[in-house]
Amino acid sequence: MTTVEPKTFLKDSVAFPFCKGCGHHHYVHNLDRALSSLQLDPKKVCIVSDIGCIGILDSLFISPHTFHTTHGRSTAFATGVELADGILNDSKLKTVVVIGDGGATIGLLHVVNAALMNVDVTVLVANNMLYGMTGGQNSGFSPLEFITPTTPEGNIVPPMDICAMIKSCGAEYVTSISATDKNLTTVIADAIAHPGFALVEIVELCTEFAIGKNKIDGKTIQTMADQHNAATLPTTFKRKEFCEEYKSKVLGRPLKIKNDALTQKYISSLRGSRRWVIAGTAGEKVQLSSYLLMRAGILCGLHATQKNDNPVTQGSGFSLSEVVLSADDIYYTGIDVPDVVIISSAEGLKEVTVNGTLSRSNNQTVIIMEDSLPEILTPAKMYRVPLRSLCTPQRATTSAVAAFIANELMIPLEAMIDSIQMHVGEKVALYEEDIKKILPLLS
Repeated sequence: MTTVEPKTFLKDSVAFPFCKGCGHHHYVHNLDRALSSLQLDPKKVCIVSDIGCIGILDSLFISPHTFHTTHGRSTAFATGVELADGILNDSKLKTVVVIGDGGATIGLLHVVNAALMNVDVTVLVANNMLYGMTGGQNSGFSPLEFITPTTPEGNIVPPMDICAMIKSCGAEYVTSISATDKNLTTVIADAIAHPGFALVEIVELCTEFAIGKNKIDGKTIQTMADQHNAATLPTTFKRKEFCEEYKSKVLGRPLKIKNDALTQKYISSLRGSRRWVIAGTAGEKVQLSSYLLMRAGILCGLHATQKNDNPVTQGSGFSLSEVVLSADDIYYTGIDVPDVVIISSAEGLKEVTVNGTLSRSNNQTVIIMEDSLPEILTPAKMYRVPLRSLCTPQRATTSAVAAFIANELMIPLEAMIDSIQMHVGEKVALYEEDIKKILPLLS
């Protein structure tokens, strides 16, 4: 069966909702003619619309997919649509963004990122140089001296040149044209057919807000578009469309299979759960020690979770980690009352004080703390150990964890040693020496 392509993608006897003389009439008609001229299957066309006057064109089209989005975010949604089709499906979908100059400035980075990626999305910017839907306010595209309700004395900020900006992102099909230009249908069709990112700035006249206080008409619009688009489009395009590049360079690589599954090797005597808080200084392997503990628990067939915390600065200040080991499923990863607290530095002590860990400790809690730190008032069972001098700051928390395990026997020490060795190899001997030094201090 052959499919007869429609002569129009619009509804029969459609009534346009735009103001008389608005450039959006030309925009929509030429978009429809461009889609028809390309003889596209309507099911392979997705029109993604933004907020604004141009964004209400969804209801005018009957045959292609339409997707109405939030203000400024249409290009991001369209990029997601195209990536899903281009990588997971047959790459036959043509995705077109209809957006005004307001949406284009609000969501500028989305447009920029799509251009950088060179994803196969066509962005048609309806540039009437103001916010038409909300009262004609000044936009990032308003010309100098342009009078609007928010610039009653004339705009003093130079307008954004979106074409120059998007060209600087490596986009190859970028052009500006007036809404009344006789070549608009061809330009839109060429942009949609282009296998990669394309942007067409369609310069329009808003008859409701732009005229009257501004000396502007159709001829002025045409002159602006001609001056703005002095550079001609290239005749050849060198960039590969993003999905094709991704399938070639990412999906096309030989699959590297990393076997990091853990199987049970040891038996744990733990019943119920143990909740650990490990605190120290950023860069001193605090979170690594928690990971090694969690892995040791998994090697014993236990359930395990890990949560990390550190300042925004990452490499300075405190580092804190919470680990839950349980013989049963873990439905709550928070720690109301810690069973074990390990503190290896002043930064760690400050954090467990501020975040309430110490105040939530009780007489069942065990605290192992660097002995150079000041005394703390707590009902917990306290062990003060010279962790930093015995083990070095880099090994302090991991060795303290392993020594406590050896002392309590809740999981075999061999499981922790095995977990450490997976990470450090032969240097595991250093940790074994640390454990021997710490153990007598925990009796």
